[in-house]
Amino acid sequence: MTKILVIEDEESVRENILDLLEAEDFETIAAPNGKIGVSIADNESPDLILCDLMMPEIDGYGVLAQLRENFTTSAIPFIFLTARAAKEDFRQGMELGADDYLTKPFTRTELLTAITTRLQRQAAIINNPISLADVKAYPKEMRIIENTLRRTIEEGKFREFQMYYQPIVDIKSGKMIAVESLVRWWSPKLGLVCPEELIPLAESTGLIIPLSDWILESVCKQTRNWLDNGLDALTSCVNISASQYIQPNFIHKVENLLSTYNLAPHYLELELTETTMMQDINKTIDILKKLKSIGINIAIDDFGTGNSSLIYLKQIPLNTLKIDNYFIHNLPEDNRKLAITKALIEMGHNLDLKVVAEGVENLGELRLLRHLKCDAMQGFLFTEPLPKPDFEQMLVSKQSLNI
Repeated sequence: MTKILVIEDEESVRENILDLLEAEDFETIAAPNGKIGVSIADNESPDLILCDLMMPEIDGYGVLAQLRENFTTSAIPFIFLTARAAKEDFRQGMELGADDYLTKPFTRTELLTAITTRLQRQAAIINNPISLADVKAYPKEMRIIENTLRRTIEEGKFREFQMYYQPIVDIKSGKMIAVESLVRWWSPKLGLVCPEELIPLAESTGLIIPLSDWILESVCKQTRNWLDNGLDALTSCVNISASQYIQPNFIHKVENLLSTYNLAPHYLELELTETTMMQDINKTIDILKKLKSIGINIAIDDFGTGNSSLIYLKQIPLNTLKIDNYFIHNLPEDNRKLAITKALIEMGHNLDLKVVAEGVENLGELRLLRHLKCDAMQGFLFTEPLPKPDFEQMLVSKQSLNI
């Protein structure tokens, strides 16, 4: 029987998770704090650990760091349970070797899906080790994933990557006006590697550059294909990293792709996070001005959770401001989030920017965003990210949001 350790300091949350897991026939062990959790993990060797991030004395990061330093616990799949959804928090955990995050409040399905995915991947790693040298040198799962990713890209096996598409919808009309293109990695050895794991790993190893080049070309090629087949292709939004756009030939690459696939520049919108932009703000402004001069749209992604300075915001040549889903989640029930979201929308409009709300999940959130005059939304209320065949059906039927 699969044994799962739950490290959670809130008794009610801990008991609810234990009841759910036991109903699914998992063997469970519980720890009320990080110190006890580390001790139990050492003694019990669980098959998977669920751990709260914010705990007194030893927080989730501390628990994970101690487990990853111990040979006997270093490879146990580890999932954070957290109310913090900023990318900086994800990155810190991934650098320590976390396997996944579940943002509270999560559903029964989300919890069981995360557990099943991690257990299946662990079984794949055990049954199909990359090489004896890899395992001996660094037995942790993240090193195995890194080696697999490096080999996949260096050998040009880009067929393992797939593009998924999540529409962006005009709030007034309900019509699709753009689509965010997102990469998924289906490894024959590891199974599905989540984007929160793939992208930080690719960035930290420098593999983000060849991967991003493939993503950009795939998006341009697919847009051309939709146009050639008589579909109303939407502007494709693509996330780019600092290491990608500071490459000396980045602008030339973009121009070549537009020329190769005979695309007007307005079919492409490049998204950068606040943190990415601020790494070298003067260079960022210079590059983005050149991109915008050739007609490329620019968006600032996950706005509100990074470290951007409002002094520079008016200087950055933007088209779109995307409000992070943290501010949208439970918007009708949280007056502070409501005040911040209202201010962000008004600021965006005062800067002549289109404002998009990310992570919209219910009608209550949508109605408030309409009242606040937000321009567009994306999120599960309309659809989750979809594989190409499913998204193409939406394009063919001109599906819209019923509001």
